[in-house]
Amino acid sequence: MTPPDHGAERSRVVAVVVTFNRLALLQRLLDALRDVTRLDEILVVDNASTDGTTEWLASRPWDRLVETKVPVHVEHLGRNTGGAGGFHAGLETALERGADLAWLMDDDGLPQPDCLDLLLKEDDLDFWGPLVVDEADPGRLVFPIRLPGGTRVVYDLADAEAAAKGGRIDEIVIPFNGVLVTSELVKQIGLPREEFFIWGDDHEYRLRAEKAGARVATIVGAQVHHPSIGALGTPMMFGKTTYNHSPSDLKHYCMARNNLVNLREYRGPLHAAAFVVKTVWFYAFTKPSPARIRLSAQAMVAGLRGDFTGHRRFLK
Repeated sequence: MTPPDHGAERSRVVAVVVTFNRLALLQRLLDALRDVTRLDEILVVDNASTDGTTEWLASRPWDRLVETKVPVHVEHLGRNTGGAGGFHAGLETALERGADLAWLMDDDGLPQPDCLDLLLKEDDLDFWGPLVVDEADPGRLVFPIRLPGGTRVVYDLADAEAAAKGGRIDEIVIPFNGVLVTSELVKQIGLPREEFFIWGDDHEYRLRAEKAGARVATIVGAQVHHPSIGALGTPMMFGKTTYNHSPSDLKHYCMARNNLVNLREYRGPLHAAAFVVKTVWFYAFTKPSPARIRLSAQAMVAGLRGDFTGHRRFLK
């Protein structure tokens, strides 16, 4: 891909915030984003919230608030389409509104005041983002990073900084938590897969970008603070590997379906088969649950058939 030149002309930067039933966190995020001087617009995608978010957004006179603040545009979706559908719609709208760069984030993150400035200093990337650190313990990463070219995973800020070269770790990025994506890349690879609903849509988008030759990186000096989400991986197979177990049937169904689809498409049938074996092992021996084995099988078969509707039965 032709390297983007963010310095030749001032790029129009639009933040895309996808929200669902997190009003207090959304309010905190908007308060912070509206003071980011390098930001041209904030696009809030309300995923049919039911906690008062929709009413609060509709009641705010965004066009009459302090002019020196970053303007806010709100897009209300008619139903909950998950993070995947929210970013699909938001990224599409951002480009329609003239974005050269889209700054993608969930509603529960909080970019630090210099985050965007530090990201914009990079002028040779297509898809890049900050480190996501635990807001209660900023020395810990919320999303551990597997370093490119090996099996080492870093969990601490200090280890990530030590692994960086020139202030960044190339070939890895954690979407969609404060990442920048160029409009040129979006036009080339398309929008996130809205049918994934949740879990795996962000990973698939990164894999698609890499397949297209996009330059991706994590900028270790830039940070987004984020609530802790607990341990992502439960040890299994005598501690030799981990599995992303969730007590939520909705999350597990989407994870099993979408992860199998991603592995089959980007890594091949052997890796997909290994994931099936890993899932059966985990729910047969590590955390025995015949019900989860059945649910996993249903999700995986649906994914192989291209049926992305099965998760809807878990929605309230």
